[in-house]
Amino acid sequence: MDDLYRDHILDHYENPRFHGNLPDADFVHEEDNPLCGDRLRIAVKLSEDHTRIANAAFEGDGCIISQAAASMLLEHVVGQSVEEVERFEPQAMLELVGVPLTANRVKCALLGLKVLKTGLKLWQLQHRNGNTPE
Repeated sequence: MDDLYRDHILDHYENPRFHGNLPDADFVHEEDNPLCGDRLRIAVKLSEDHTRIANAAFEGDGCIISQAAASMLLEHVVGQSVEEVERFEPQAMLELVGVPLTANRVKCALLGLKVLKTGLKLWQLQHRNGNTPE
């Protein structure tokens, strides 16, 4: 079973889903993991009523786990409601990855979720305050 998940991770790394630039994004957020050098930038386009993830894209550099996990994450959340994304827990992200990870690799696998949720939260704060999102 682990081989199946390893093949799945390798497939997402070699053929990432939602990889690239998203020029009409409602928000873009980037973070890195200074301990290992992983870096992710996630761009998100919300639905017209701002209740769903209409599209997303990621760019970055890093290990197989961080890049494959970002691909898996965006494949999972595009089309979901903002509320569903807000409720998406780290344990569910680790279940998407599907293989046991060391503590350092857990941080790699969760980087995309951190970037997505932080970007969404910052957009919501700007939007509620009447500022124009970047």
